[in-house]
Amino acid sequence: MAAKTEIRDLSGHVGGSATLTGWVVKNRPSGKISFFELRDGTGVCQCVVEKSESNDSLFEAARRLSQEASVEVTGAVTREERAVGGYEVRLTALTVVGASQEYPITPKPHGIDFLFKRRHLWFRAQRQWLIMRVRATIIDQIRRFFNDRGYILVDTPIFAPAAGEGSQTLFKVDYFGEPVYLAQTGQLYLEAACMAHRKVYCFGPTFRAEKSKTRRHLTEFWMVEPEIAYASLSDVIDVAEDFVCSLAERVLTDHRQELIELGRDVAQLERIRKPFYRIRYDEAAELLRGPKAKALLEKDLAAKTSRLAELDQKVAELEDRQKQGGVKQWEKDKAAAEVIDLREERSELTDQIANIPHHMKLAAEFEWGGDLGGSDETIISRLHDRPVFVSHYPKHVKAFYMREARDNAKVVENFDLLAPEGFGEVIGGSAREEDYDRLLHRIHEEGLPQEDYEWYLDLRRFGTVPHGGFGLGVERTVAWICNLKHIREAIPYPRMMGRFYP
Repeated sequence: MAAKTEIRDLSGHVGGSATLTGWVVKNRPSGKISFFELRDGTGVCQCVVEKSESNDSLFEAARRLSQEASVEVTGAVTREERAVGGYEVRLTALTVVGASQEYPITPKPHGIDFLFKRRHLWFRAQRQWLIMRVRATIIDQIRRFFNDRGYILVDTPIFAPAAGEGSQTLFKVDYFGEPVYLAQTGQLYLEAACMAHRKVYCFGPTFRAEKSKTRRHLTEFWMVEPEIAYASLSDVIDVAEDFVCSLAERVLTDHRQELIELGRDVAQLERIRKPFYRIRYDEAAELLRGPKAKALLEKDLAAKTSRLAELDQKVAELEDRQKQGGVKQWEKDKAAAEVIDLREERSELTDQIANIPHHMKLAAEFEWGGDLGGSDETIISRLHDRPVFVSHYPKHVKAFYMREARDNAKVVENFDLLAPEGFGEVIGGSAREEDYDRLLHRIHEEGLPQEDYEWYLDLRRFGTVPHGGFGLGVERTVAWICNLKHIREAIPYPRMMGRFYP
């Protein structure tokens, strides 16, 4: 059996022969020559067969290949800058490993619901392939960052007896007759581990029963959470800043071309350098009520309204074209596919336009004491060209474990990191309340059953120290770095309200 070559290694076979295995992306037979694109999971290349008296059967086999048929091919490798991937393989042999008939995801545009119902196949599309590659690198860099800095990985439980965040977003599970919940965070358990190892992190799936269908929310997502003993709020923010810079730098180094193919403006990511902006909640509230926020939203409203008119005109033109006589069927099919995409964009745009006046009102009337909503975070992040830390939120809108500021009992020592360009929160963190009496008071204040947290209170009874940490959502980070409109593309199988198939 011939040794197999991966497409990414074709540069080492120029002038020689190579055997590849993979799947047909698209086939373009024309007269006496047949071109088809082959992907193998490492890249894409062009395969060519020219018809002659000696290879009639090979040419016919190549000409009949359908989209996503799996094949093994052998041929001479040449450099061809005009070809996809920059290389061409002139075939001398072809074997069909698995046929593919009427593959449902054709090169024409499809609606997003159609694609997500076929997520198991949509992975094969180039855009999705690129996104998953970037995600894998981000996950690798997450582990490298903490491992290289002496953090110990601690696996925290998925089944939790009580809330780690708000009790209103818990998924309840019957655990052999006892009620438990899917973990919202590993943080509380991680605090125990940091008292043993000083610097720890956990990394795994977390669950929030949020009844939301916004572009930022999933019910199941991945989160990394470091926890550091003998650390102040400032110490934790410094770690978060270095961490995010390392993620952006790694992706730019390893995937610059992939980002460009995804339509990402890499210049925006090149700005992800220290120092990030650091403002307090009070300053964020002033920004929301100020003239810059108002001007930003007014500009948005004008631009989106203009775009909506363009879409309506384009849809009308395409629908007229489908009705005209003398138009070829493939042209009608192409127009129909374009209409699907345009209508989807129009639907999203209509919702956005309807929401802008509401967001303007919320911003203009924002009062001290309210939590920052998604639209508020979007405005604040868009008013900064680099990530911005917002710290010292009102105590009553944050979790019970956050450290009460010693100079102002109304606020806690916490922070959210907002990604620029309107992507909003990607990190949430805080100093943890190390004082036993203050923590117990907060537990009672929140109406939480003390018995569920006795083990957590033990951490304050026996050798308490100042400590803190944060959580970074992988999917929000992938969406930001890849400039994805919706977080659902940032995870292999998205779970949202109403979506759990496949």
